[in-house]
Amino acid sequence: MAAIAGCAMFFNAGVVCAQDWPQWRGPNRDDVALGSKTPDVWPGELARKWKVTVGRGDASPALVGDKLFVFVRDGSAEMTLCLDAASGKEIWRDQYQAQASNEPMGQHPGPRSSPAVASGKIVVYGVRGMLSCLDATTGKVIWRKDNVAGTWPRFFTASSPLIAGNLCIAQLGGEEKGGVVAFDLSNGDVKWEWTDDGTAYASPVLMTVEGTQMVVALTSKRIVGLQVTDGKLVWESPFAPQGRAYNAATPIINGSMVIFAGSGRGAKAVKIEKAGDGFSVKELWSNPDNAVQFNTPILKNGRIYGLSQKGDLFCLDAQAGKTLWTSPLGGRDFGSIIDAGSVLLALTAQGELTVFEPSDSALKKQVNYKVSDTATYAHPIISSHRIFIKDQDSIALWTTE
Repeated sequence: MAAIAGCAMFFNAGVVCAQDWPQWRGPNRDDVALGSKTPDVWPGELARKWKVTVGRGDASPALVGDKLFVFVRDGSAEMTLCLDAASGKEIWRDQYQAQASNEPMGQHPGPRSSPAVASGKIVVYGVRGMLSCLDATTGKVIWRKDNVAGTWPRFFTASSPLIAGNLCIAQLGGEEKGGVVAFDLSNGDVKWEWTDDGTAYASPVLMTVEGTQMVVALTSKRIVGLQVTDGKLVWESPFAPQGRAYNAATPIINGSMVIFAGSGRGAKAVKIEKAGDGFSVKELWSNPDNAVQFNTPILKNGRIYGLSQKGDLFCLDAQAGKTLWTSPLGGRDFGSIIDAGSVLLALTAQGELTVFEPSDSALKKQVNYKVSDTATYAHPIISSHRIFIKDQDSIALWTTE
C-alpha cells in the first residue's frame, strides 16, 4: 500500500515511482525498467493473471501507480482507457470519432503513438493527428486539437509525445511539411514551433549539455537539437533516408553523446559540444551493420543492443562503434528490447519474449516465452515481477511469480 500511495503523488506533483512506466520507452525514455525485480532463476512458464480485449493498436501502454493507460481503436472510435493494473478492470474511458481507417494503414488501423502521463494528465496522439490532453484521474478532456499541422506522414502518425515540465512536445505534420511543436500542458496553447523540416516516425527525447536542456528529434531528413525554452535550433546533423526508408528509431542519449540509427544506414554516434554561443556536432563513429527499422536499440554498460530489420539481435561497442556480435532471433523489422537490470528482454512481433544476459561475446539466452498468439508491435511494460503485454487487440498481465 505504501508503494501505491507514493505513486499516487505522481498525479499531483509529478513524482515517478520506481515501477512506473509513464511514457514511451519508460521513465527516462530509454527502455530501462527502474527497480525491476527479476528472478534469480526464471520459471519455465510465466503465469497469466488476466487478459482483456481493449481494441486495435500498436501503441505501448503507460503504467502509473495502480493505473494502466491504453490507447486503441474500436470500430470508428479512437479510445483512451484507464484500467486497474491488478485486475484489468476498466476505470474510465474517453473516445472520439476518428476518420475511417483505410490504406496504407492496412492491418494497423489503431494508434501507434504511445501515451505520456505526468502532473495528473495524459496526452495521446491519434493516427490522423488528433492530439488530446485528459485528466488522468477522471478521463475528462482538458484540451483537444484536431490535426494542427493539417497533414500526417504517409503511414500515419507514430511519434509519441513528450512531456517536459509544463510543455507537451510533439512531432506533427508530414514528411514534407511538419515540425516540432510545444504546447502548454495546462491549456494547449502553442508556446513555440520549429518547422524547418518534415516530421518522421521517431519520438523526441531530452538531453542537457552545458546547462542547456534540448529536445533531440529525428526529423524527415536530419537530427536536430532544439532549446526546450523557445524551440531555437542549436545544432543539427544530416540523416536523410534513401529509397523507401524513413526515420523511425528514437535517438539514444548518453551524456553529451547522441546515438541514432535508421533503415539502410546502420547506426551513428555524435558528440554535442559547446562552441561559443552555440553548439557543434562532432561525429564519433558510423557503423553500417545491422540497420534498424521499427526498433530503437538500448544502451547498457557501454554496449548497444538492438534488433535489425533482418530479425537479428546485435551488440555494438558504444564508444568505438564496432559490432561485437550478431545472432538471428526471428521476425523482421519490428521488435523491442527492455533493460530489466540483470537481464535484457527482447519481444518480437510474433509474440516471442526472450530473456538473455548482457554479453560482449555472444547471445546468451536464459529462457523464451510465448506471450501472445497475435502480433505484438507494442513494447512490453516491465514493472517489478509483472510483465504487461499488448497484442493486436488485447492486453495481458503476466508475472514471474
